[in-house]
Amino acid sequence: MAINENITKRNTLLAQKVISGLGSRNMSGYFATSKEEALKLALCLIPTGSSVTMGGAMSAHEIGLVDALKEGNYNFIDRDAYEDKRAAMLAAYDADVFISSANAMTEDGILVNIDGNANRVSAIAQGPKKVIFIVGMNKVCNDVDSALKRARNVAAPINAQRFGLSTPCAQTGSCMNCKSPDTICCQFLVTRFSKHKDRIHVILVDDNLGF
Repeated sequence: MAINENITKRNTLLAQKVISGLGSRNMSGYFATSKEEALKLALCLIPTGSSVTMGGAMSAHEIGLVDALKEGNYNFIDRDAYEDKRAAMLAAYDADVFISSANAMTEDGILVNIDGNANRVSAIAQGPKKVIFIVGMNKVCNDVDSALKRARNVAAPINAQRFGLSTPCAQTGSCMNCKSPDTICCQFLVTRFSKHKDRIHVILVDDNLGF
């Protein structure tokens, strides 16, 4: 069996475990074997004409979802096109659908996210009628501790570098537990259960997506 086939087999089995964990937490999980399949799944979850917005989610860009929403029959609230960024962020709370990724998640279905301005984590927690996560299998960790470590030591340093921020992690590549004015580790959200069934949907993708 080829190496890629072994990886796919492992990811398929792991995804089944994650999806079962999500179900036990009142959340829905799906497994896509490719970016193209992930895009089809996401669009099936978004009714035509819906108001849709997103947090910073490179994974959504990578599967082509953002372009599809801009080009399709949706009311896509593109905060990059807003002169008033605060207005765009506030509009997210009343959107039909919020698109996000996760900085990390556990094998038993717990989602872990960190944020600077908190617009993303607050919308995940409350507001939009539906939240759809696009998550590469590279972000699945054993437990909450390892998920938090991944969020702080992998996702945060890369994002700080990407945004050109002057944080210690941007220089060292790992979390220094800083209080820098540029820190993006201001708010931590651990989503272990959804109070509202059919609100949170997680599409796991058999690929390395995002950071």
